[in-house]
Amino acid sequence: MAHYRIEHETRYLYSARVATSEHVAYLRPRELPRQRVFRHELLVEPAPARSSRRADYFGNDVEQFTVLTPHAELLVRARSFVEVLAPPPPAFEESPPWEEVRKTFAYAKGQRSVEPAQFAYGSPYVSLDPDLADYARVSFAAGRPLLAAAFELMRRIHLEFRFDPKATTITTPVKRVFEERRGVCQDLAHLQIACLRSLGLSARYVSGYLLTDPPPGQPRLVGADASHAWLSVHCPRHGFVDLDPTNGVVPESRHVTLAWGRDFGDVSPLRGVILGGAEHALHVAVNVVPSAADEWRRLASAAPVA
Repeated sequence: MAHYRIEHETRYLYSARVATSEHVAYLRPRELPRQRVFRHELLVEPAPARSSRRADYFGNDVEQFTVLTPHAELLVRARSFVEVLAPPPPAFEESPPWEEVRKTFAYAKGQRSVEPAQFAYGSPYVSLDPDLADYARVSFAAGRPLLAAAFELMRRIHLEFRFDPKATTITTPVKRVFEERRGVCQDLAHLQIACLRSLGLSARYVSGYLLTDPPPGQPRLVGADASHAWLSVHCPRHGFVDLDPTNGVVPESRHVTLAWGRDFGDVSPLRGVILGGAEHALHVAVNVVPSAADEWRRLASAAPVA
């Protein structure tokens, strides 16, 4: 079991004053069977004229706020105290053959209320493509257990694609990431999701955080000091199983889940609409700090969960 203090700061600097703005934030970690949020607070400067909190279609916690004070700078600082318990290792070889799983989604695709099936479609950032299906089939031999094949595909992406923060933007198509063999964590998550969906399988996009400082003797994971992204593939009897192609690992207690959806567009940490502002500069800083259990409980109990 791990305990973390997470600080996520977003700062917009505008070249001209913003008259009003409306924002939506996905910055509160999810409550899960193996993840508990003991405290969460969101500080916004200038202070919002109004704010609200709701759950979106996928069950993510959404905070919405309106700023009516004219401003040339917007600061949004989220702080959370989270407890994470690592899941048991998935039994990859005990999962059913991937073709059998695909048949269940083919049957359920007409039932939009069936949760796994809704992640088997293409989406704005994840296009289905026969070339991606062909790439995935190298791992998905006939009769192979779904999770074993998905894990191998994750490892191939990790080994064959280069993490390059300058190679893409969030609007870069998955096909270009595939052709150029480089991108960031969002790109690699989108790529594996596209491969799986192109085979007729179900996979969702997950946003979250990584432990900044790894335990002694363990390597630092790519994606720390920023929001991170990975994916979950759905398998009967196992549910959604997380895979991190950026680092080639199965997420455990060093990954903190923020939100999930069809792709990045559903769970962007902060987005909004502004009146004015002209050009802007964006600065984002994330810090995930492990805490001793007694210190963490003291800090987390300083105020109730917001």
